Amino acid sequence: MTRRSSGILLHPTSLPSPCGIGDLGAEARAFIDFLHDAGQTLWQTLPVGPTGYGNSPYQSLSAFAGNTLLIDPRALVDEGLLETGDLQLPALSSTNLDFEAARLFKSKSLDRAFRNLKSDRLQSIVSQFEEFCVRTAWWLNDYALFRALKAAQDDREWTAWDRELAFREPRALQHAREQLADEVHAQKFFQFLFFRQWIALRGYARERNVKVVGDLPIFVAHDSADVWAHREYFKLDKDGRPTVVAGVPPDYFSETGQLWGNPLYDWERLRADNFQWWIDRVRWSLELFDLVRVDHFRGFAACWEIPATDVTAQNGEWVDTPGRELFATLKKTLGDLPIIAENLGVITPEVESLGEEFGFPGMRVLQFAFGGDATNDHLPHNHTRETVVYTGTHDNDTTIGWWESLDNNQREYCLQYLASDGSEIDWDMIRVAMASVADTAIIPMQDVLGLASDARMNLPASTTGNWTWRMPFNSIPNELIQRLKVLTEVYGRSAD
Repeated sequence: MTRRSSGILLHPTSLPSPCGIGDLGAEARAFIDFLHDAGQTLWQTLPVGPTGYGNSPYQSLSAFAGNTLLIDPRALVDEGLLETGDLQLPALSSTNLDFEAARLFKSKSLDRAFRNLKSDRLQSIVSQFEEFCVRTAWWLNDYALFRALKAAQDDREWTAWDRELAFREPRALQHAREQLADEVHAQKFFQFLFFRQWIALRGYARERNVKVVGDLPIFVAHDSADVWAHREYFKLDKDGRPTVVAGVPPDYFSETGQLWGNPLYDWERLRADNFQWWIDRVRWSLELFDLVRVDHFRGFAACWEIPATDVTAQNGEWVDTPGRELFATLKKTLGDLPIIAENLGVITPEVESLGEEFGFPGMRVLQFAFGGDATNDHLPHNHTRETVVYTGTHDNDTTIGWWESLDNNQREYCLQYLASDGSEIDWDMIRVAMASVADTAIIPMQDVLGLASDARMNLPASTTGNWTWRMPFNSIPNELIQRLKVLTEVYGRSAD
């Protein structure tokens, strides 16, 4: 990122759609049109992998697979994989996402499309599918078998499977491939459909001069194809369970810290393989996105290791990680790395120097700016060009919700700083983000729409109500588009 630009943070699941969950179809293209018309050149998403328990995009069943809930079944009708009558839409909320209802509907649609794949008139799709299976076999084979086994094992996590399957005994795996061949093939087909639609959407974004910013979580879920297939790369006991897990110490979001529960990497083992798993992961991400925000960049300098038996994150310790060596290897292998470093939380000089050495811009969040004094790094007058400024992130409240929760001192400082009366605090914050010297500004869609706390995407250290916010249909009036476009032009962030 070498020029001033701006964009919007919105996860595809939050798009409006008659299918109960946002997807990669017509509404996604309409959102790209909105970005183009409003002068925005960036669309930032959350991770797009398949979600497991809790539906968090940061707890994915795979670091490589796509979330099939994002497949647009209406496009499958256009391709002849479904009939119009197959789209028996359930009665779903138009404002909040019901994951289970959406999952049931999408599963039925995808299963029917898979059964229809055998039709002679779909031979061109079959040929493309076969080519996809060959090209992605390096991750797809393990993932499809993992999902088939998980379904056959009553959706239990892999450490609770029959031991010979959990620990990948070759004879047991071969038997499972034969017994579950149809389900394995179906899982591959669903991935083909996801990436077929994703690539088409990326192409449309490029036509409209919009770059897609992806999100790469540093950690993977324990109950994932990655850990099951590569146990050697993680700190696990003899039964495959984590000995230590990831999180962060007490912080802004939680007095007891955040206990994420992800297994931690065995970095020595990864180093012995020249970080090949990470090379594959970053290469794949750069095939899918124009830029990649690396979540919890702090963990590439040191990770907060928490005993797996603990119930809070308080008793962890910082353990050094070989991030500098990893990124040097990635850069040597892949070339320039268009990465944004999520450098929030407890940041040390080592973390800052790591990002600077490799030219990764860090983040500044305006909601963090008004605690403390004028030296706060998140205040706009302390920003530098090589940063990305946000009003808030997916973990923050909306700007209006945040404003309503401030104490009197912070509110008064904020009003003075912004020269505001607080009546349009959301647009005051958007304006100061756009005005920042930071090369890049990203605004959550909830702030553009002026929404309160009930539109919050995630509350860290909580497990209910997260990830379910959806935009209502026809919620972007033309005057809002023009207002955003004017700010973008005034502060030199327009594509023109």
